[in-house]
Amino acid sequence: MNFSKIYFLGIGGIGMSALARYFLHEGKQVAGYDRTASELTRALECEGATVTYGDEADTIPEPFRDKADTLVVYTPAIPSDSLQFGFFRDGGFEIVKRSRMLGVMAEGKYLMAVAGTHGKTTTSTMAAWFDREAGGGGSAFLGGISKNFGSNLVLGPGERLVVEADEFDRSFLQLYPDVAVVTAVDADHLDIYGTHEAVKEAFSEFVGQIRPGGALILKQGVELDIRNDRIRVYRYAYDTPCDFYADRIRLEPDGRHTFDLVCPDRVIRDCTPGVPGWVNVENCVAAAAMLWVAGFDEAKLRAAIASFSGVKRRFDFYVNTPKHIYMDDYAHHPNELRAAITSVREMFPARKLTVVFQPHLYTRTRDFYREFAEALSLCDEVLLLPIYPAREEPIEGVASEMLLPLIGCPARVVRKEDLTDVLKSKNPELLVTFGAGDIDRFCTQIAGLFAEK
Repeated sequence: MNFSKIYFLGIGGIGMSALARYFLHEGKQVAGYDRTASELTRALECEGATVTYGDEADTIPEPFRDKADTLVVYTPAIPSDSLQFGFFRDGGFEIVKRSRMLGVMAEGKYLMAVAGTHGKTTTSTMAAWFDREAGGGGSAFLGGISKNFGSNLVLGPGERLVVEADEFDRSFLQLYPDVAVVTAVDADHLDIYGTHEAVKEAFSEFVGQIRPGGALILKQGVELDIRNDRIRVYRYAYDTPCDFYADRIRLEPDGRHTFDLVCPDRVIRDCTPGVPGWVNVENCVAAAAMLWVAGFDEAKLRAAIASFSGVKRRFDFYVNTPKHIYMDDYAHHPNELRAAITSVREMFPARKLTVVFQPHLYTRTRDFYREFAEALSLCDEVLLLPIYPAREEPIEGVASEMLLPLIGCPARVVRKEDLTDVLKSKNPELLVTFGAGDIDRFCTQIAGLFAEK
């Protein structure tokens, strides 16, 4: 890292922005490109980064056009025909993927990595908070904005580092953890992997990279070929007896759960996560298991569980009044969508549930439209937004409308520009917006509808 300037292609991404923040903290000059302005890019600009929103090469600031002193970090979401990427490639700049840079940052650390096709952001954020409060502290690169830390970057003393290990584009194969959690190995990113078997093979390879003497904490029921006899393997679950699980689970009036955390050598009684939903009990068990392996203070861990305040866009309450409840969530895979909906149903069983879902990617919608429709059928009413394309071009015949005949409750497709007017006319009592695209840009506006009532 002898470069004084770091340029990020895709600086507004959640993982990229954490790295950008780290280098700003280290005193580097930081700049980058992203397609559109967002809350994250505006925050980075306030913190000292220069951000450009045009892909033309001449928008690259002059100080970052010197290859001898500029390192370029890019995300696979940047298309290969990007003009800025072409400028740096043709100019002989040193260019590295975000995943490789994260791997470099992890070298020499006691690495705690959370992998899985869903659940990894909340679990890794919990682990980072528990580590700060009950494990002596450490650093973290997170895949979401922690409400406790107010950031996706955590800088702390000691050699522990918590990271979210992303399976997209096989990025997590740049990591060699001391302890790893695997939450799920579902079929996903089939545009990259091709088959579910290839997804599972990548996770097996990741597990094989756990350092000798380390530990794997694997979700009960997840089948994975563990080709690493130099590690300890533990299982965790929501309430199924195994190495780590929740016992005597009680639902509190506010939607949170109280439970006893069962570990291999002890039971930590009366734990109540600061966030609601049964899925967060399961995430809490996994995060606590990481701390058990790494070492923790039991009394402080119970307090850390209670003070965990969540992650933005994960069970994120905007309105919670006797008349109206509005939550936003990042769920964009059928299994995590189902888990989130069943959690909401358990929390508010007497309320009529209206869901707005923005499908993410044409390929994911094509591959899982039946599973999405099955999960959405658990609602009382569904509003679908058009597919958010992200990095993809449209696929003929693939659209949100293909879900409609398979959803077992009233459903319709709504244009983004009409969404707030439609919701205003419906005045739903329990509303949840789901999706990994730009649906979160409507949250404040939607919340304002209920404030007027």
